[in-house]
Amino acid sequence: ELITTACELGVAHPPGYPLFTLLARLAMCLLPSLSPAHSVNLMSSVLGAAACGALCISVCRLAGPGPGAVLAGGLFAVSRLSWQWSMVAEVFTLNNLFVGLLFFLTVSFHCAENTTQRRKIAHWGALCCGLGLCNQHTLVLYVLVIIPWVLHRLYFHRELSLCGLVSLGVCFLAGFLPYIYLPISSYLNTARWSWGDQTTLSGLLTHLLRAEYGTFSLAKTESSVNLTTMLKAQLDHCLADLSLPVLVLAGIGLLLSSLDRTCRSVPWVLTAMLVVYSLFFAWRANLDISRPLLLGVVERFWLQSDAAVCVLAGLGLSRTHTELERRLGRGGVWKTTGWVLTMALLAHLVHTNHRECDQSRNSVVERFGRELLASVPTDSIILTRGDLPGNSLRYIYYCQGVRPDVRLVDQEMMTYTWYVAKLAQHHPGVHFPGRWWDPVHPEGKDTFSLEQFLSHNTQRDVFACIGLPDGDPSWKRSFSRWPLGVCDYLVPVQRQFHPQEWALQTRNIYNWSEPHNSFHPASWEHVANEEMWQARMKTAFFLFDLAERMQGEGKARLFELSYTV
Repeated sequence: ELITTACELGVAHPPGYPLFTLLARLAMCLLPSLSPAHSVNLMSSVLGAAACGALCISVCRLAGPGPGAVLAGGLFAVSRLSWQWSMVAEVFTLNNLFVGLLFFLTVSFHCAENTTQRRKIAHWGALCCGLGLCNQHTLVLYVLVIIPWVLHRLYFHRELSLCGLVSLGVCFLAGFLPYIYLPISSYLNTARWSWGDQTTLSGLLTHLLRAEYGTFSLAKTESSVNLTTMLKAQLDHCLADLSLPVLVLAGIGLLLSSLDRTCRSVPWVLTAMLVVYSLFFAWRANLDISRPLLLGVVERFWLQSDAAVCVLAGLGLSRTHTELERRLGRGGVWKTTGWVLTMALLAHLVHTNHRECDQSRNSVVERFGRELLASVPTDSIILTRGDLPGNSLRYIYYCQGVRPDVRLVDQEMMTYTWYVAKLAQHHPGVHFPGRWWDPVHPEGKDTFSLEQFLSHNTQRDVFACIGLPDGDPSWKRSFSRWPLGVCDYLVPVQRQFHPQEWALQTRNIYNWSEPHNSFHPASWEHVANEEMWQARMKTAFFLFDLAERMQGEGKARLFELSYTV
């Protein structure tokens, strides 16, 4: 979705991610020889590497260069989550970079030697906080810890003034300037794919506050997960992906740094960030993590806390080396031991994670989208439902220009009041009988039902991918649903169904050879592969159900055909 948004210069899902969108578009312009996905994924890798470098330099600044600094940056680089999400077009690597920059600026502010340095670093930090919040709102939990600490330090050094506060506030607000992109893009309305209407203040605030998803929540749902369950899942992740020795080193880093009066405030600030973030996120992460795919959605947000753990672990190794050298001498021995331990931990993580994180031959989602687009007739309308078909089809359609004859209409987006007003003009040949689709109250003044939409578009073949929502059964009065692989062909009830012809047409509809259960359950590749395997049986079960409702000799022929398919 984010790549498509950058291709079209539209607005991404709430809260909009303007900074990432503009950087992704810049990457496409700088790397025109690569595909849009390749260029943006490469940008994410660069941002991820920069984030690891920032963590390494943070430890160098506080405890000096050595194995501890390399451990902090290297550990984050080759940990499973960081590795995985540094190779895809998502906002998490950019957020990791801002987290790393905040850590570095925090350490630099603490180590500043005079008023001029502290003021300069404080202003850069304020700007960094604002820019970071243009990308990922979860950073606010770190910002809320840093701001009081910085103000306290300025007050302690008698450098806090009204003029200084105003200038810091201006720098902070300047970081939000990329958000100007949202109303500009929405006003121009040239993007064939965009989310929301930000031309009004209420529309802009709705988007920024994620009201359509649920403010301060991952999803707009009534379900919730027990706080201790979520915290235990995060701890299990740390033990599995970072290892027990790393957590022990992080604890040692906090303990030994607390004994050093010159720098003990910084580790405690990092620990406060870690605790506040983990508790708040565990409270508001309202997704069922017993489902692998939703666990995959949740665990991406643990990257922000992993960065703090890695820095504390790096400090722990550095402080341990310093303390052992001070008490026992033989500095070279302890430093060599530190390097050996660092290399062993990093080598272990590389060996453990490389196979799962190596995506160099992974084209599953792209092939899924291409197969779906290739399976529908010319000038069709595809009603997409869900992230997998919606985002994969839109990328191939808008960014790569595949099948310009078809029209993509998002079922969920069609229920928002802004969809028809903003995007109908980009769907020539598609007729919307109202301002929005209301599955619950389709008889409203400006609303329409799915049956009305289908009745107004009988001149085109209409396909639903994947499925239709249960909330609006009105289409069943006038239309039937025939299985076409992953999708469903919505046809008027008057049209006669020929089982033999349809079975022959759909038997080898896709060229798909991925083995069943060959991907991690938390991945979208797993979902795409499952849909393709389910598509193989879809027509057979449809014919079987049809046979059970029939009488006479046709019943036996349908059962036989179902078995054959």
